[in-house]
Amino acid sequence: MGVWIMAGITFREAARKKILWTALLAGAAFLLVFGIGLHFQVGDFRNSAVPPFLRYQVVSAMLMIGLYTVDLLAVVMTTLTSVDTISGEITSGTIHAIATKPLARWQILIGKWLGFVAMAGVYVGLMFWGTIAEGYWIGGVMAQHPVRGSLLVFLECIVALSVTFMFGTWFSTLTSGVITLGLLGVAFLGGWLEQMSGFTEGSRLAMVGIISSLIMPSEALWRRAAFEMESPLSGSLQFSPFADISIPSAAMIGYACAYLCIALGVAVYHFGERDL
Repeated sequence: MGVWIMAGITFREAARKKILWTALLAGAAFLLVFGIGLHFQVGDFRNSAVPPFLRYQVVSAMLMIGLYTVDLLAVVMTTLTSVDTISGEITSGTIHAIATKPLARWQILIGKWLGFVAMAGVYVGLMFWGTIAEGYWIGGVMAQHPVRGSLLVFLECIVALSVTFMFGTWFSTLTSGVITLGLLGVAFLGGWLEQMSGFTEGSRLAMVGIISSLIMPSEALWRRAAFEMESPLSGSLQFSPFADISIPSAAMIGYACAYLCIALGVAVYHFGERDL
């Protein structure tokens, strides 16, 4: 019961943060711009001699780019809104008001984590399915397996959240934020290097990408989500940024789940042992 009470409190506190409302405004602006751009693209096709099959592929590619933007927004929003919840409260001393209650420290941390998991779920749901709806109603296209894609994007956010919490029990707000965003950047670069290895058939380049995914599996989850959602033809095109060149396996999804559990376990252990 204490865990769920703490989760509810954390969710309400997070909902009052300015950065969350800023992220929601940015998301609303993205949906507006994406919808307008999609509408103009469809309108231009009506006045052109482009074959319907090619039109569908172009609009589908636009939908994938939109979903990729949603993925980036969701991961960054999850990281920035949660980076201050542990380290900031420890630094300011406000954690003492909670830690003195009849709650175990693990209940405090898990409750806070669950609150941010719920918040990330709401954000991903609104942004992801809003983009899917615009693609369908405006462009007449639909992702292949949108439910699988949305769950993988949500899992990516939970991985980033768990890592943020882990570093938050060790370092200051600024340091833990920089480290987490740095790891996300390494994963982003490594994912694209692994993708590029298919063009050059370079095993060493692919190895760099694989190691980066093992260090931080966030980008691998997105590439698996893209594989699940894009059309078979788009995935087979070698010049597509989401081509099926290097597809993370189901084992990588399992690794990401184990990765977040370990990160959360380390956070719980260190939060219970450190001097507040």
